[in-house]
Amino acid sequence: MRACAKLATADDVLPLRVRYCDEMACQVVKDSIHRRPGWTLIYLLESGGAAVGFGTVAIAGPWSGKPTIIEFYVLPEHRLAAFDLFEALLAASGSRLMEIQSSDALLAVMLHTYAREIVSESIVFRDEFTTNLSGGGAILNIQSADAEIRAAIAQRAGGPEWLLEVDGQNAGKGGILFHYNRPYGDIYMEVAELFRQRGLGAYLVQELKRLAYQLGAIPCARCNPTNIASRRTLQRAGFVPYAHILDGVIP
Repeated sequence: MRACAKLATADDVLPLRVRYCDEMACQVVKDSIHRRPGWTLIYLLESGGAAVGFGTVAIAGPWSGKPTIIEFYVLPEHRLAAFDLFEALLAASGSRLMEIQSSDALLAVMLHTYAREIVSESIVFRDEFTTNLSGGGAILNIQSADAEIRAAIAQRAGGPEWLLEVDGQNAGKGGILFHYNRPYGDIYMEVAELFRQRGLGAYLVQELKRLAYQLGAIPCARCNPTNIASRRTLQRAGFVPYAHILDGVIP
């Protein structure tokens, strides 16, 4: 059957994207750009005239002037045609760059089949262990109103931030971002230089995880592969690595 890719809208492929996110069963790092007007081109994939999947190409923000394939989904019963459908997406979009989440098994196969110069942009972590780290008297002070937090969760944009206080001094900050598929919240943190090497970073991550669960979110996190300190901090707080964000060039 002939494979083809046609421009569509986010609404056209919404049922397929719901299935995609359900199959991923994890944080989808680039999920939010589908809700930003003008940031993506969406392609409906067809085989023999039937809608069988979709592809997303990022075209704005950091991808301005360099259209990049970030999602590719084919219904399980049509994956015998996966390569033909991906080639149809390449032909229709003209994309020669890919940025994928390695936990997306189908798109990872496409990356390693068609792309070269593959590098890791970041490591993606999921929560797997509950820790009981001591903050040595450190206190977290919320900087966001309850109404702002609820709006961020509902709108899948932004999120609350906390200041870390030690002996009356600001020792760091951290927060939870909700720019992702429900129910995930991405944790970030920073400890001031004078307060590093005390275990406060791992304590802060641990407490942000706890607060995320209280808000009904599943905590997740990312860091640069070369940032050894951040990797160790996330792991001390119970996060485990499970995927990479990989970039590749299609010759």
